[in-house]
Amino acid sequence: MSEEQRDQSQSPAAPAEPPAGPRPEPIRFFGTSWVDHTDGYALRRAALAAGSLVGAAAGAYLLRLAYEGLEIGNVGPFLSISVIVLFAIATAIAFAKTWESFGRRPAPSSDEAALKGLKAIGFIGSLLAYFLRSLTEAPGEKLHRTEYERAAAEYERRRSTRTGNPAARRRPKRKK
Repeated sequence: MSEEQRDQSQSPAAPAEPPAGPRPEPIRFFGTSWVDHTDGYALRRAALAAGSLVGAAAGAYLLRLAYEGLEIGNVGPFLSISVIVLFAIATAIAFAKTWESFGRRPAPSSDEAALKGLKAIGFIGSLLAYFLRSLTEAPGEKLHRTEYERAAAEYERRRSTRTGNPAARRRPKRKK
């Protein structure tokens, strides 16, 4: 081993510089692989689609078992129909709110916190929204991509307008 090789092996590696400009926001289950569709992006999307569909089917089966329990308990038609209507409405609202969340960020003063319980009851709707969205893209990718591209364009615009040391610029002469 030569002296140069020994010196290089003993010196600590310089830390990598973080990339300049805005960084992409990670998406659940995908991290930042959505930016350039690397690191098994397609496989993750297929797994998310299959998992959410299987979860929705399992949830529907459990709700069927619960309904059969109500029938065995002979609770009457009013309660049986009320339970079906409640779950149908909760599922529809959960689907709509989940689908809407893929396209825009909720307002800070929105009622999203108040709807958490309703979305938990209608979890099948949320799972179906994830399934349908993951057939075309990672859920929320379009929103994140739009925000990331806007931030990158803004960064480039700000960066390209700089032309040197502003203190060295000459000021225009005033007319008297």
